[in-house]
Amino acid sequence: MDAPPDKENCTPFVAVTNLLHQAGLLSPRVLNWDEPHGFMLLDDLGQHTMMQTLSPTAPDLALFTKATDALLLLQQASRPDVLPAYDEALLRRELSLFPDWYISQHKQITLNNTEQHTLQNAFDLIVAHNLNAPKVFVHRDFMPRNLMIAHDSSEPRLGVLDFQDAVYGPITYDIASLMRDAFISWNEEIVLDVTIRYWERAKKMGLMDFEDWHQDFGAFYRSVEWMGLQRHLKIAGIFARLTLRDHKPVYLQDTPRFIAYIRHTCSRYRELKPLLQLIDCIEGTTPETSFAIGRV
Repeated sequence: MDAPPDKENCTPFVAVTNLLHQAGLLSPRVLNWDEPHGFMLLDDLGQHTMMQTLSPTAPDLALFTKATDALLLLQQASRPDVLPAYDEALLRRELSLFPDWYISQHKQITLNNTEQHTLQNAFDLIVAHNLNAPKVFVHRDFMPRNLMIAHDSSEPRLGVLDFQDAVYGPITYDIASLMRDAFISWNEEIVLDVTIRYWERAKKMGLMDFEDWHQDFGAFYRSVEWMGLQRHLKIAGIFARLTLRDHKPVYLQDTPRFIAYIRHTCSRYRELKPLLQLIDCIEGTTPETSFAIGRV
């Protein structure tokens, strides 16, 4: 890896890969590091990602089991004061990408006072809801593109990449990231199947000992959806920024996927109906009707 120190800070990468190894995950080992010049010799985890091996229409659910194996190892190893906090300031900074880059820069829409108030109220609800969740180590981009198929086909683990931005935050984030992918959409049956299996295993490990999560999947899944909503809004803003500031227009073609995720979640919770109406106004789309799992 060639990462000049004036352009990349490799210290978090080294710290987190050591953390992953301590937790029992497969990730690139740092074999040698010329820190002053920014050169690093790493393990090669292979050439094929989980994304490259998944069928878009009939994905191998065994691969998702391996993915949740890695996720649960990471979450079980969690402890506070090791990674940066995924706190209110960071959540709000990420959410601000949506109005700053997607609405204002990409859509070239200026919100009036009422619309700004609607957006701010929605952000307040999203932040409060997500801060209430139990805290664990969060990869922050846990999805098939960042999970590697090991060289040896008998290897039971998936290799984990792109972890340098890991934080300590809501347990709901990484499962939401895995199942509401940035580059491919799974049908709701697959999303629920994998999430329920993850929830059942996490319960046995004591990771669902919060409020009524240990007995009510619906309560847990609602929190996953609210966490996913924060991520969807953030990524819509990031993809607009990548296009407009960094001249990488390929990302913008996946933005409709995130708008669909946002609309789907907002349609399921009455508190988010004003946000749905605002999104529909921005996008020129038709209001969606849906129902949440369990209590609303």
